[in-house]
Amino acid sequence: MASSRDTSPSTGAPRSLSGLLPFLRPYRARLALAFLFLLLAAVATLAFPMALRTLIDGGLAPQNRGATALGLRNHFLALFGVAIMLGLFSSARFYMVSWLGERVTADLRNAVYAHVLRQSPEFFETTQSGEVLSRLTTDTTLVQTVVGSSLSMGLRNAVVGGGAIVMLVWTNPRIMAIVLLMLVVVVLPAMWIGRRVRKLSRASQDRVADSSAIAAEVLNAVPVVQSFTAEARESTRFAKATQNAFETAVHRSRARALLVAFIIIANAALLLWGLYQGTQAVLAGTMTAGHLGETVLYVGLLAGAAAVLGEVYGDVLRAAGATERLMELLASQSPVQSPQVPRALVPSGRGLEVVFDHVRFHYPSRPAQAALVDFTLHLRPGETVALVGASGAGKTTVFQLLQRFYDVDAMPGSDPSRPVPGIRLDGIDVRDMALEDLRQRIGTVPQDAVIFSATALENIRYGRPDASNDEVRAAARDAFAHDFLSALPEGYDTFLGERGVRLSGGQRQRIAIARAMLKNPPLLLLDEATSALDAESERMVQAALDSAMQSHAGQRTTLVIAHRLATVQNADRIVVLDHGRVVEEGTHSELIARGETYARLAALQFTV
Repeated sequence: MASSRDTSPSTGAPRSLSGLLPFLRPYRARLALAFLFLLLAAVATLAFPMALRTLIDGGLAPQNRGATALGLRNHFLALFGVAIMLGLFSSARFYMVSWLGERVTADLRNAVYAHVLRQSPEFFETTQSGEVLSRLTTDTTLVQTVVGSSLSMGLRNAVVGGGAIVMLVWTNPRIMAIVLLMLVVVVLPAMWIGRRVRKLSRASQDRVADSSAIAAEVLNAVPVVQSFTAEARESTRFAKATQNAFETAVHRSRARALLVAFIIIANAALLLWGLYQGTQAVLAGTMTAGHLGETVLYVGLLAGAAAVLGEVYGDVLRAAGATERLMELLASQSPVQSPQVPRALVPSGRGLEVVFDHVRFHYPSRPAQAALVDFTLHLRPGETVALVGASGAGKTTVFQLLQRFYDVDAMPGSDPSRPVPGIRLDGIDVRDMALEDLRQRIGTVPQDAVIFSATALENIRYGRPDASNDEVRAAARDAFAHDFLSALPEGYDTFLGERGVRLSGGQRQRIAIARAMLKNPPLLLLDEATSALDAESERMVQAALDSAMQSHAGQRTTLVIAHRLATVQNADRIVVLDHGRVVEEGTHSELIARGETYARLAALQFTV
């Protein structure tokens, strides 16, 4: 139920945000423009104290009344001009960074989602879909906050604070040299607290992902939960997960609050001390009132910048943790990849020849237990072959390897004179084919039909997106789905609900069969679709399956997993599997006559 991944917090630094550079690089021009507006807004802010000093020392100097009024008007006009520039540059900066935040977040979500879709099933053996959804939502939202707001605010206040320090050092060098020296003493403890905040931020995001994973798992199985009256148990389990997330978030917030308080109080103490020294200088006559007013504003700008930077630093630390998690996801590599120079299948107008040559396979999550052992099977073009056997015999594994969801095990030390173990379609090893090319040649009808939250038309067309409406309806007729689809409130345009909740099991299966028939592949894989249906639904679905197997005779090779032997008595050949090995092979009548494994299975089913 819980994810098996390592949830220990990492110990990196805000440099983890460097993982966002590839997503920012395409927008270098906008980024440069945003930085330019940021600098111009900071310069306008830093110009205010200088204008105030000029106003106090120049505009209020003793002189005739008319000259004083004219001077004041000019000084206030200059101040208003600075305010206009500050407003324009700040609004332009805000728009640019907001656009960048939204754009980078959208690109990041798209990249993570596309990357996850290309992972092999091995990835999902250890990673829950709810965790992935948490990273797509919660983590990217944190990144958006930083890129689109906090980082810009941090840079602006860093420039303003740095400029204020420069001006204070220039105007009051002796006092500010002492203040700057003491600021170093403030920075070191702040960095130590900041590392603690970052660790807790990563841990907090992991706990949120855990609760999301639980919610996604349970919401996809609500009928089962309710049938076992487990609502209270599941609510308690989710509440424990959210409580863990809350407690971790409280620890993070406490450390972050301590960081902010320390920075503000320490900086305020140091800067007030510098301001006190300035007032003493005015009283001693070594500084003008305007100079003091300028110093006061610069001190205020520096103190405000320090406070904002303390707050922003916490956001940056949280976003660094989120970025790390997203980069980990993007860095995961599927062990199943298309070759750099793939070989292409040449369309032959007939079914594919399929060869399993001494295949051995272990699932990555079960390395000690072989799913297939020295498995050899040859399907001739256009042939219909059924795989039968007890649960765990390896039937589904054959389907997964054919579609290259996994690669077969290597055979170190094998005889070089023998062919390399593998799976070949028309003589080409599936590992030498592009994944897209391979899977486009295969149509699959799974045991549990997948219905998307879309219309019936769109669900069938999923098999071939460029198919016309008439082709979709023809596939539905072949799958015996046309009648019930036409009877729906809006016909083929009826929305089927999440996972097809508005349809019966037999109806969902017939839509899945129509989808595969519309694709019209040269290799069709049918995972017994009637094992969980009532007699009437089974009759209709079996008719659809028979239609799928018999249509385009000779132009399609069909491999069927059979749980009910009555559904495959007319197959060209029946292959019996036991513990990953082929133990029998022949027609229904031949296997019955042998009186071995198949005959025992048939006796259990046909004599009931």
